[in-house]
Amino acid sequence: MLKTKFYIALLLAAVSGPCAATLYELTDPAQRVFGEDQRVQTVYEDTLYDLARRFSLGSEELIRVNPQLDPWIPGADKTVFIPGRHILPPGPHEGIVVNIAEHRLYYYPKPKRHQPQQVISYPVSIGKMDWRTPLGDTRVIAKQKDPWWFPTESVRAEHARDGDILPERVPPGPDNPLGNRALRLAAGKGTYLIHGTNNPIAVGLAVTHGCIRMYPEDIEALFEMVPVGTRVSIVNEPVKVAWVEGELLLEAHPPVDAQGQSYEPDVEKFSGLLREAVGESTVAIHWDYAREVLARADGVLATVGLEADSPEAIPTEPPAEPTPPPAPLPLATGPP
Repeated sequence: MLKTKFYIALLLAAVSGPCAATLYELTDPAQRVFGEDQRVQTVYEDTLYDLARRFSLGSEELIRVNPQLDPWIPGADKTVFIPGRHILPPGPHEGIVVNIAEHRLYYYPKPKRHQPQQVISYPVSIGKMDWRTPLGDTRVIAKQKDPWWFPTESVRAEHARDGDILPERVPPGPDNPLGNRALRLAAGKGTYLIHGTNNPIAVGLAVTHGCIRMYPEDIEALFEMVPVGTRVSIVNEPVKVAWVEGELLLEAHPPVDAQGQSYEPDVEKFSGLLREAVGESTVAIHWDYAREVLARADGVLATVGLEADSPEAIPTEPPAEPTPPPAPLPLATGPP
């Protein structure tokens, strides 16, 4: 099983201010799930944007699963659901993996001798429509503290149309959208960066010109850990499935197309991931609930199937039309 190595400054979960990400040990090389969901009580000064940053979430990620609360004024003594349990994206546990569908970055430090693999996860912003973040494998080719920003002609033209005239170069400081740290990627002939921000409230949204944007404290931590040459894999995996101790787990996020826009999840693709995850195991799947989780696409991990003793009358494909089960199955996890 996976165990938490440490929580940095747990006291920060009870007070305002940013909190560093949590480092987890993957004690089993086949382990796919890490973290835990939790619920916290607000104080009067809280906003969902503050809480998102404190618990290493994107703002939209937290707002989406707490629709009953006003993001700016949730009020005191309100219960906020914190989605902290995740399925690792498919692929090698190596270097940096960015899953643009869930707006999340995973860093796998090189394992120390005789030590288990570790993973650190951070929320990120990705490219907006017409400025998509490129998919595929690349690498870190340079690191820079206090970077200057040299907006391209196309970026300057876009801002000019909105009446915002950008200079040809922007020095380090509060007006620089790159923040105080940047990792330059080989992709796009070095034009793409993983960098900080001067607008933390937008972390977790599709708002960049293709770069990957992080909270200031997150990029500072990642900057110190990542050497030049580190592999970076940028993937688009909106639906993740894991088979853990007889439970079929599903994590769904809004799919992102080539233009950076969200669209409806593909149930048939989930069916294929399901078969791959469970292998030869016999599983009783609550298909209607699985469809609901896919349609909701809120990133909250849910149990949609359980190991069965007998393969009789257990469908291996989703029904053409949803049909209500004889009785509701208590398989849901996450907020009410």
